[in-house]
Parts: sequence; structure tokens; C-alpha cells
Amino acid sequence: MAQFDLPLAQLEHYLPDVREPADFDAWWASTLEQARHAPAVLAVDRVDTGLVLVDTWDVTFAGFDGQPIEAWFSRPAAGHGGNGDQPLPAVVEYVGYGRGRGLPHERLAWVGAGYAHLVMDSRGQGSQYGSGGDTPDPVGSAPAAPGFLTRGIGDPAAYYYRRLITDAVRAVDAVRVLPGVDAGRVAVLGTSQGGGLAIAVGGLVPDLSAVQANVPFLCHAERALELTEQGPWREVMEYLSVHRDAVDTALQTLSYVDGVNFARRATAPAQFSVALRDAVCPPSTVFAAYNHYGSRAVRRPDTAIEVYPFNGHEGGDAVHGRRQLEWMRQVMPSPLAALGSRT
Repeated sequence: MAQFDLPLAQLEHYLPDVREPADFDAWWASTLEQARHAPAVLAVDRVDTGLVLVDTWDVTFAGFDGQPIEAWFSRPAAGHGGNGDQPLPAVVEYVGYGRGRGLPHERLAWVGAGYAHLVMDSRGQGSQYGSGGDTPDPVGSAPAAPGFLTRGIGDPAAYYYRRLITDAVRAVDAVRVLPGVDAGRVAVLGTSQGGGLAIAVGGLVPDLSAVQANVPFLCHAERALELTEQGPWREVMEYLSVHRDAVDTALQTLSYVDGVNFARRATAPAQFSVALRDAVCPPSTVFAAYNHYGSRAVRRPDTAIEVYPFNGHEGGDAVHGRRQLEWMRQVMPSPLAALGSRT
């Protein structure tokens, strides 16, 4: 499709006022404190994937309200690449809307680059595309549009994304206690919904080493609802077309999970990506989060954004994956990186 949002020169300086609840910090602090009453990791089981250069475990960790969340944890196999049992920096990955954690052999790039890697299942998701998920969402909902974006939208405490974002924070808690992980060097990343979760975790966990948010979803919700009917935003439009008196309530709930509000509080270096023809995550919503990123930090972190002028929601795809690896090598290098530079 044609470019439909602001020109790039304006996007680069786009700093909108975004609705922020007065109790945003206290509300999230209380939510995470309650979740952390449960131990981070509930079970760790080695799995045979048929891969000889990668070791993989099926991890169950405690997410929102202590509820069990599944994840795959992988790292270079002991005895290969000269790594032995040395602790490795870890990358925590969050997946896109409707996708589950899939199968462990699907995501090997970060392990191949010398990192420990944990990919989190998204509760209740995993049946729209990909290879499935394994984590139910045991919490019910008031009437909602099909999908996840309006589940519990009438009350921030009952909202689906309160649970999913809490799960994402707890995934970081979990990876830090897994064997062979350098707990002081953890990055978070994802694409679309996963990118939105990475930004949220970046704003809630103060000691991350890096954040990578690719064409992130859940940013500047009110702007997105003005610009697009594509993707999950259509669910909100359909919901509000029926619940005509619920507009302000829904927007207030969305403000508790808006990526711009998390981005303001982030302290880790960050790499974003944006596609100028993306109707699912419109460019101005991404730039709103990017331009506000780290604005409330004592020292504003280093940031970078990759712009793809002729792409839609696929963004930079594999090309961007290569750029992610290059950027991460600079910001949070693996001790195994020297092996990849041998000629």
C-alpha cells in the first residue's frame, strides 16, 4: 500500500502527548510484587530435539498470579564451540499476535550467535498461525470481540495484557536463574506484539542490557485507532461500535499498557524498526514510542531505528534479523563471538 502516515521528516520529531494514568507506576509495581510471590521457575525438563549442537529445555515459569507459563530455553551445546559451561548472555524473545512458542528448532539464530535464548509462550494464543502454543489463559473475560485485545478492556485489573506483560517480566526473572546464564546480561526482543512486550519489559525492568522492538504493536493506541482498521486494532473498533458508551473506559485501560508510557521509563540501549507502509503498526505509533524512549531516565540510553520505506508489517524481515545480530554484538556481545570472526 501507499505511505499513509506522516512524512519521515515529521515522524523523526513526532512527540505526542499520550494519555498516562496517574497511578501508572504504583499500579505496575503492585502487579509485579504480587506476581513475584511465586518462585520464578516451576519446572525445567531437558528435551531431545534431534539437534546435536544445541541443548534445549522445556521451562515452566510462574507468570501473572503465579500461573504456569511455558517457554523453550536453548543454548549452544556443552562441548561444542569451546564454550564448556561458561555463563552466556541471554536473549528473551516474545512472539507475535496469535502465535505461540511453536517448536524449539524454529528459532536458532540467537543460539547460533552464541547466546542463551528463551522464547515465551503467549497465554491463550498460538492457534492463528505458526506451530502452536501450550499455555492456556485460565482467566475469564467480560464480553469481548474475537481475539485478545478487548478481553477485559472494561477494567485495567482484568485486562488480558496486564497478564501477558506480567508474564513477559517474569520470563526475565526466570531466565536469570536458569543454568548457564549470565544473569547480569539479559536482553529482550520481539516483533509486533512481541516488540510491544519488549518495550513494556524495558520500562518495568531497570537493569536490562538491551531492548529490540521490531515494528512494535501496542504503542500510541489512540493514534492507531484513528489511522487503521487493520490487525488487532480492528477488534477494538468492532467492540466500540457495539459498546458505544465505553470509549473512554477502553482508552483508559489501553493507557496502562501503551508502549509509549513504558518507553519513557526505559533505561537500556534500544534498537527499533519501523516500516512506512505498515497499516498494522502505523509508523507514527512506532516513532511515538521511539522518540519518547528513555526520556525519563537519569541518563538517556543510546537508541537506533531502522526504517524500511517500502515495506508493510513484515518490516525488514530477514534483512533486519541480520542487523539485529550486528547491533547486539556491539551492545551485548557473547563471549563466543570471537569464534564467528575467525577467518
